[in-house]
Amino acid sequence: MSHPRVDLIAGEARTAIAAARGASELEQARVRYLGRQGALTLLLRSLGTLAAGERPRVGAAANEAKRELEALLEARLAEARARERREARGRQRLDLTLPGRRPPRGSLHPLTLVRDRIVEIFAGLGFSVAEGQEIESDYNNFEALNIPRDHPARDMQDTFYFSEDTLLRTHTSPVQVRVMKAQPPPVRIIVPGRTYRRDVADATHSPVFHQVEGLAVDRNISMGDLKGTLALFAREMFGPGSSIRFRPSFFPFTEPSAEFDVGCFLCHGGGCRFCKQSGWLEIGGSGMVHPQVLKNVGYDPEEVTGWAFGMGIERIALLRYGIDDIRLLLENDLRFLGQFA
Repeated sequence: MSHPRVDLIAGEARTAIAAARGASELEQARVRYLGRQGALTLLLRSLGTLAAGERPRVGAAANEAKRELEALLEARLAEARARERREARGRQRLDLTLPGRRPPRGSLHPLTLVRDRIVEIFAGLGFSVAEGQEIESDYNNFEALNIPRDHPARDMQDTFYFSEDTLLRTHTSPVQVRVMKAQPPPVRIIVPGRTYRRDVADATHSPVFHQVEGLAVDRNISMGDLKGTLALFAREMFGPGSSIRFRPSFFPFTEPSAEFDVGCFLCHGGGCRFCKQSGWLEIGGSGMVHPQVLKNVGYDPEEVTGWAFGMGIERIALLRYGIDDIRLLLENDLRFLGQFA
């Protein structure tokens, strides 16, 4: 059934639908003819104004045209959307001829870089790496190293105890005790590892930190051997112009004992803010192994002698890289760590 007015509107709608070039233009055509204010919708609303005999013809023709246009719109819309999806896929298709994008590369932590460099230097001198447990006995951590329970040196190392005889090691020296108990001299080891003390975290202290200790025991070992070894280490770690100095000190497990410093590698001894105008940077402690320590591990101090040193890996990292706050090494801020890539 047809009607001239309906045929005119339907013809215009078919033309608009056929000419639409995408989903958006099809939607415009739908609104223009089938929307709430569309031409065909307004015609259906005006049926009440028509003569009683004409209403059925116009109403039937309009409804038939509406169904036809809706079906035509749905078909064209599905076709348009499929075409748009194909075009989008074509635009998104990977061009395998383009150069790849490299993902950002990670880097070793500055503490790991320093530790590895220390190991490399001493490995070149014939030292092997020894590692030990972080939960230690009170005997290995203190008494075997000539630090009995009533010794004032224990006040310098506020300790995390699990029980009266079990603790978190306060230094890596217990590994030296274990190694000497397990093998006869000669011994040449370095001992890098994590240690624990009851320190409040600030720019220069942390309750968890890293140390590296060195130990050499053999016949006729002297303080001169110690100084020569540490002088070579300073040149390799801080530059060929570096020098060291010893200052008298006291450690229960060495006699004589000395603190050792390296010449400031920024001002070369002239004095600067970094070395607090002294020309020297403190590195660690050292000395000849105390005869009582040798006896405690079963060595004869009349037959062998030895020397030992200890230094903080964080301390060396701060000096080597010019870092002024130890907490930066512990916070895992990628912006900071990325500088060492």
